[in-house]
Amino acid sequence: MSVPMNVAVAQELRQQIADGRLAVGQQIPSETVLCARFGASRGTVRAALATLRHEGLISGGRGRSPVVREAVAPQPFETFMSFTAWAEKIGRTPGQHTIEIARRGASAVAAQTLGIGEGDPVVDVLRLRTLDGTPAMLERSSFIEPVGRLLFDFDPDHGSIYAYLMSRGVDLSEGRHTIDAVAADEVDAMHLDIEPGAPLLRERRRAVDSTGACLEYADDRYRPDRVAFTIDNAQPTGVGVQPDLRIIKETS
Repeated sequence: MSVPMNVAVAQELRQQIADGRLAVGQQIPSETVLCARFGASRGTVRAALATLRHEGLISGGRGRSPVVREAVAPQPFETFMSFTAWAEKIGRTPGQHTIEIARRGASAVAAQTLGIGEGDPVVDVLRLRTLDGTPAMLERSSFIEPVGRLLFDFDPDHGSIYAYLMSRGVDLSEGRHTIDAVAADEVDAMHLDIEPGAPLLRERRRAVDSTGACLEYADDRYRPDRVAFTIDNAQPTGVGVQPDLRIIKETS
């Protein structure tokens, strides 16, 4: 199936931004140049640029020439739970290095979130996540034991844990995310290549199945010079309509 021209144009420009051929602060070629380069109409090029603008890759518009933004590539809420899915969607190369996967007694915080007793068995995972080979996030997850033990038959260095668990029939239905800031501890600093005490963005996640039972508690810590979070919201126009809220994650 052929890709629509506006999608192809957006994909090519997105790749040029990702690999540095279009650097941060650099002006995007004019519509005239892009039309000639891709053999596309002005409307097609404008649609492609609108897509990149919506994704946060470029700024400009309303008479201003678009330029590459320092913060790039938003993550839609529907892929918020999967680092791998998000990175692949924005044309970046996700990577991971598993530091530890172990069955042990649940910590007090994990136990409270998972609804189990402190010291009850869980499977803990500690992974370094990278974007294009660069450290971006340190992932700490505690899975309830019946779910986590499935990971001992999986190589978490070669794919998405969530994708694997769902392929094994695990009902990962919803997630609740709490975002705040923390100072890097010694483990964060060592693996993220930063100084102890450096500020990090933290996303704490509670993943549940369709019955509401908690399957995972996670504490993910992002380098703020690599990933940022934004929130988009819209004022509803109809009576009784709830505001639309969308959380977006961006890389820089």
